Amino acid sequence: MNKSGGGRGRRRGGPDTREEILAVARRRFLADGYGPVTMRSLAAEAGVDAALISYFFGSKKGLFGAVLGLVANPPEVLAGALPGDPAELPERVLRALVTAWDDPENGKQLLLMVRAAVQDPDLSRLVRDLVEREIVGRIADHLGGPDATARAGALGVQLSGLIFARYVLVVEPVASMPPDELIRYLSPGFRAAVHGPPRRPRTRRPR
Repeated sequence: MNKSGGGRGRRRGGPDTREEILAVARRRFLADGYGPVTMRSLAAEAGVDAALISYFFGSKKGLFGAVLGLVANPPEVLAGALPGDPAELPERVLRALVTAWDDPENGKQLLLMVRAAVQDPDLSRLVRDLVEREIVGRIADHLGGPDATARAGALGVQLSGLIFARYVLVVEPVASMPPDELIRYLSPGFRAAVHGPPRRPRTRRPR
């Protein structure tokens, strides 16, 4: 029997096949979340063999990462906010974060990434590495100084807290605050993290 046609009507890996798989995966991940989507179901919907998806992306996590890479790149969003007046760094970072998450397209991708990380320990580790190396690390390099990593870490914790309160848990009134109002309320705390805690004055010992 001649099996050169690929069997069961499934397509071979043509030039546009990768992009078509990404389009199907993106729609399914956004609609159903990370956990319920299987490689087999994606392959069936895209009309390809599951082995072809593995060939292009390596694994479900690799495919998920490629889907997120289409529109959402948190390190690059941060990198665009770092240059400028050091005194206005907290406001720039806050505005960049809120702008990216409030965007109807980017926000869906970013929320999908966070929710998937909560469900999957391996993805959680990948997201943690992303935050530590590409976000906290970049901020620390930009700030400089002996305690730069600690200050950048404190800022990263505040950024994470804002994301969960506003976009994941949808805590009011933070969830519905206009960006300018949100930045006005939060920037003092962010600025304190950037500059670090005040140094305690040295106490003189009694003679």
